[in-house]
Amino acid sequence: MLLFTALIAVVFPLLFLVILKMPAKKGMALSYVILFLGAYFIWGMELKVLAASSLQGIHKALTILLILLGAMVLLNMLKNTGAITRLNKGFKALSEDMRILAIILAFLFGALLEGVSGFGAPVAVVGALMVALEFQPLTAAILVLIANSTPVPFGAVGTPIFVGLSNVSGLSTQDYGSIATLITKLDIFLGTFMPLLLVVVLVLSFGKKNKIKSILEMAPWSILIGLVYTLSAYLYAELVGPEFVSILAPITGLFAATMTCKMKFLIPKHIWIEALDEEAKVEIESSESDMSLFRAWVPYILVVLVLLTTRIFPVIKNFTTSAIDLSWKNIMGFEQISGKWPLLYSPGTVLILIAFLTIFLQKSNYNSFKRACLTSFGQVKNTTLILFPTLALVQIFSNSWINGLGYASMPQYIATTMSSSFAESWIFIAPFIGMLGTFISGSGTVSNLTFGAIQHDVANIINLNPTLILAEQTLGAGVGHIICVNVVVAACTVVGLSGKEGIVIRKVFVPSVLYSLGIGVVAFAFS
Repeated sequence: MLLFTALIAVVFPLLFLVILKMPAKKGMALSYVILFLGAYFIWGMELKVLAASSLQGIHKALTILLILLGAMVLLNMLKNTGAITRLNKGFKALSEDMRILAIILAFLFGALLEGVSGFGAPVAVVGALMVALEFQPLTAAILVLIANSTPVPFGAVGTPIFVGLSNVSGLSTQDYGSIATLITKLDIFLGTFMPLLLVVVLVLSFGKKNKIKSILEMAPWSILIGLVYTLSAYLYAELVGPEFVSILAPITGLFAATMTCKMKFLIPKHIWIEALDEEAKVEIESSESDMSLFRAWVPYILVVLVLLTTRIFPVIKNFTTSAIDLSWKNIMGFEQISGKWPLLYSPGTVLILIAFLTIFLQKSNYNSFKRACLTSFGQVKNTTLILFPTLALVQIFSNSWINGLGYASMPQYIATTMSSSFAESWIFIAPFIGMLGTFISGSGTVSNLTFGAIQHDVANIINLNPTLILAEQTLGAGVGHIICVNVVVAACTVVGLSGKEGIVIRKVFVPSVLYSLGIGVVAFAFS
């Protein structure tokens, strides 16, 4: 009964959303109620703890909603100024092939945003941008989710490693570096094929004819770009450390992609546009559709630079994390239950600020910004009914160690039970534990915080290399981003597919499982 209760947060969302095809609004609300009852009657959590955890979840949901709102405000502002039209022309001048654009946008630009920010910003920003550039909404959602996995282990300036593994006792700075280097070594055999995987999913899901040919002709260029990314990631991990891997590697990849497209090197002659949304219409308010490509890109460039500045320079980081603090500490009197929300540090705040500055950057007016805000509120408001129960469920699951019966937390109970049952095959199980942590929590960092110490202990008990197991944990945590409910909700919100979360999860579930299996196989070869 204890294991069944612990698995409620995993099994019921999959049951309701994937198998029964419920909208996330209904499925996650039911999952929350069932976990609430199980936590109270079986796990021994007091009603006050459950209420405090639920409030903590609502507080965290607000932080995600701000990011979604910021992404939409910026996008709608760029539609109003005509910058989206100019960006579309710029991409088509580089290549009209949607397979190539998917790799450049979802994999490389998304990885760059993950490196400087994390917090779901890549999915929100890139998903919205891809739809604006005439990708079908379902296509955009699937691609950004799958792509937002490889860069996660180094996302937000190395946070999943330095903060995520901080619960593992005895790790030195040198150990963090060794784990980071091993992650990049493993990923040479995995992440290298991520661009090709995007092409495979894109063509098989939305292609109309000659699907095998459409995949094979893209394989050389896709693998080249993947290899540039993973090999440069390995070099950067060796030379400069984990913090900048997901910043420098995608920049290197973007440079290689741009140059090879201009040189037509390994680029197929056939232009594939079968995922084009023929009903897409970009509304242009301004006469600035002939603006320079650089000026059209300036808002996104500023987003990257501002996010990077707030995370690298200590003085600026200290200011943005403390100046306007909406954190909620000691919720209902529990010191262990708190929610962080430094407003100026949030990617959502940065996105809205840059959207406002676009008035001056692209010669628009305040009415355009106001209209962009109102439109964005309308697009995001229904998502609150999904994120509130989803994050409340997550916090009850995470805080379940606060109970009157002396039980460990639900995630610890699951991991301990699995380690005793599957010790001999743990090298294949380890990435799935990381994946599970992110599926529930929505964060690779939280997954590492939750399961890192357990993974380390299991590795020592069964005589496996702890560094290798922690590398698997961190890679698996990245894979969990593909199917994580609140990330899927974010993707569906920005592309206009609210209520279709179950469909999206079904589409991305198999790639996520294959990726985690691949991690185990490659790790076994390394061991």
